[in-house]
Amino acid sequence: MTNIFMLTFSNLIIVVMSSKTLKARYLIETSFDLEQAASILAGEQSSGTFLKIPGETDELKQRSAAEVLSVKSIGTVPAPSLPGARHQPGEPIRQALLEVCWPFQNVGANLPNLCATVAGNLFELNPFSGIKLLDLDVPVEFRDNYPGPRFGIDGTRSLTGVYDRPIIGTIIKPSVGLTPEQTAERVKTLIEAGLDFIKDDELMGDSPHSPFHRRVDLVMDVINNHAQKTGVKPMFAFNISGDVDDMLARHDYLLQKGGTCIMINLNWVGISGATKAACHSQLPVHGHRNGWGIYDRSPVLGMSFSAYQKIWRLAGVDHIHTNGIRNKFCESDESVIASIKACLEPFLGGYPVMPVLSSGQWAGQALDTYRQIQSTDLMYLCGGGIVAHPAGIAAGVKSVQQAWEAAIKGIALSEYAAQHTELKEALSFYG
Repeated sequence: MTNIFMLTFSNLIIVVMSSKTLKARYLIETSFDLEQAASILAGEQSSGTFLKIPGETDELKQRSAAEVLSVKSIGTVPAPSLPGARHQPGEPIRQALLEVCWPFQNVGANLPNLCATVAGNLFELNPFSGIKLLDLDVPVEFRDNYPGPRFGIDGTRSLTGVYDRPIIGTIIKPSVGLTPEQTAERVKTLIEAGLDFIKDDELMGDSPHSPFHRRVDLVMDVINNHAQKTGVKPMFAFNISGDVDDMLARHDYLLQKGGTCIMINLNWVGISGATKAACHSQLPVHGHRNGWGIYDRSPVLGMSFSAYQKIWRLAGVDHIHTNGIRNKFCESDESVIASIKACLEPFLGGYPVMPVLSSGQWAGQALDTYRQIQSTDLMYLCGGGIVAHPAGIAAGVKSVQQAWEAAIKGIALSEYAAQHTELKEALSFYG
């Protein structure tokens, strides 16, 4: 199917005939004429360079050049937001929303090359004192090479047996330092308290003080014994991050021991590593986004979560961290809610991914979170918000469950707490 795009620059209208296009949206900041700056970016990220070269024929450009779909000025700033940009004397520094598309044939269904195209050298172009990738769209041809999450929300719910509320979990703390024996003892305490999900901290891998295989042996003994006695098997996400061959071997060992989830550090394993792990895995892939601030903390540099999560959904990640509201980091509640909603939006007709809320969460954020997203298809991970409950870990778990019950029923937490002791204690202690 062919789409017709209309480009308007001053009094010039260009009609672009395009099929199977990639599309990206950016925030840009520049003192250059906006149309000129947009043209520079489009050329750099497709068939052009800083001057015309032999071989850059009209036929080649028609076939391969990126096209600017729209540029919309949104205001000016008093000074460049980032260093190193060329400044046009006497010109204001404008910010604008830019939309660009590329022929699919430039990239093919190739995820690393897609990222090089929409998020490559453009960040270093000197006409710009700010560039941020806000979102991207890819054609359905990507489905042939990237089937996406194998488990997603439904598969994770099936493995945990939790259907009518968020999957409630925690993280093994201290992050590092515990022996495998100590970790297994903590897991026993946590699952007996009623948790659905537990994960390694992202800092824990295959360390000398806690070798991966030994940790898996002891923790899975605890989980499997609990499942035999109760019929309930909590999910534990073991961090398999490492070189690709090591990750695949760790997955296979965990599968053999009855494990039900692997975790990878997305930014450091990389797109190809994550894709390989996901394609190989017979278990859900829990994607930890540590290092995310590199991409998003600056309002005028990097990548928004809307674009970021699509990349990892294509790679096959089943769960992805989003932060939670009123978190311990610098991310605003508005940004967190937008990230959660982005995960719950269909992509390429599916690709379901489960958002993972964490960072300073406890019972107190449940009602406001639910009001904003109107969904329980999420993981709700609490550290101190569960294990530091004054009446103990089991009471901490119950307090979070009760808070989500209240949220789903539309009842104020203070009102629900009048009949639920654990929630009442949590509100008094944490609130």
